[in-house]
Amino acid sequence: MFNRLAIICILSGGVLKVAAQDRTLAEEYRIQQEQRKRTELLRVMDSAVVLMDDGRYEAADQKLIYVLNNIKSIPSDLTFYFGKNSFYLNKFKQGIDWLNKYIQLKGPSGQFYAEAVSLLRKAETEFVKEQTRNTAKAKEVLSSEYEIDCGPAGKVTCPVCKGSTVLIRKGAFENQYKTCPYCDKHGFLTCAEYNLLIKGQLEPK
Repeated sequence: MFNRLAIICILSGGVLKVAAQDRTLAEEYRIQQEQRKRTELLRVMDSAVVLMDDGRYEAADQKLIYVLNNIKSIPSDLTFYFGKNSFYLNKFKQGIDWLNKYIQLKGPSGQFYAEAVSLLRKAETEFVKEQTRNTAKAKEVLSSEYEIDCGPAGKVTCPVCKGSTVLIRKGAFENQYKTCPYCDKHGFLTCAEYNLLIKGQLEPK
């Protein structure tokens, strides 16, 4: 009887071990497939940049939107490229939205920071003109519809208090100071908090 129980236990342990190995292999395969898909999508993004540099903005737009709709987490460079291409398509509000996201994510250390700031100013100027003319706006793809990848740091300077951790409300006689209810004590948001904030879903602490 004892030997039979021992054999059953050994067999059961072997089955559980095989099942655990199968789960590990399945998870590794899933991760590899996701990485392969992301690599392919980044190649599409690079081809869109080539089209944009050639002045083929509509064709670039189609590729960039394809990447946006299929990539799991949006790299910061894509926010810049989409904002820049939107500007050249005269989709100024859309351009402002995405260029702002790039600046918030990368700051002055970003590879495209200077160009992003320059394009943002131009887009804002053109958007004001467009609003004044009351022209019909093209369909906009706003970044609040997507999950933004904040990069390896995994955090972003809070766009509400600009990283100061303090909100200042100007009064008639004196200013009122209030601790920012969104960021940590260093003025940062986690990537998850940032994505909730741009969607209007982040609750104050």
